[in-house]
Amino acid sequence: MDLMFDISGLAPDEEKFSTSKEDVLKFLKMIGVDTRFISYTPQKIYINNLRFSKFSRKREATFNKQFHEIEIVRSKLFQKICSKSSKHLALEIEPNSRILMPEDNFIVELLMEPYTRKYGVKLVHEGDYDYIVNPLILDDQVNDIFEGIFSGEGLNYSRQSDEIYPLVGVSLEWINSFLEMDGQELIDNKNKNELANSFSEFLKDVAPQYRENVVKAAEFIEKKLETEQ
Repeated sequence: MDLMFDISGLAPDEEKFSTSKEDVLKFLKMIGVDTRFISYTPQKIYINNLRFSKFSRKREATFNKQFHEIEIVRSKLFQKICSKSSKHLALEIEPNSRILMPEDNFIVELLMEPYTRKYGVKLVHEGDYDYIVNPLILDDQVNDIFEGIFSGEGLNYSRQSDEIYPLVGVSLEWINSFLEMDGQELIDNKNKNELANSFSEFLKDVAPQYRENVVKAAEFIEKKLETEQ
């Protein structure tokens, strides 16, 4: 059941809200929104998970009365991206850690921002850190696997223990579709190995889910090899 607030009924001296991040998040909590499942930017609030955030249309209307200049983004595609990302981040992030972010990566910033509230992490762009974000996407991971196989080097599937991979389960198609809808700059992704890229394009036509299956197979083989050593 929605908990509604008549903001106009609040006495001016009792509660005043600026457009600062602190006040926006405070107001969202007041009206019953779980801010661990939204991504904050000064211009827009992006819903990561509609059910968990409890960001109903009624709450949105209440929010808009107070912050009419901030847009609420209810993109189902972005919520799917967040779902894919969270499956990896939940296993990779330690609470209260310092995470070094890549420069000028809008989608990574959106995905990581809620973890400042979920896990109390601090996102930094310089200085000391516990983890570093690797913006590797699903397409590049599959391409690297194929490149290793075609070059005779075997599986190229190693990951660094101090890296986290928010986009590793997300395809370039999903990312750019969302960025385009949101009016953001698209990612110009040029895979390094032409043969691996051509093979990927072939598989894309005959088996649309091949990327996830390739990664699962590579993970299985890696674990199998580790147990045999």
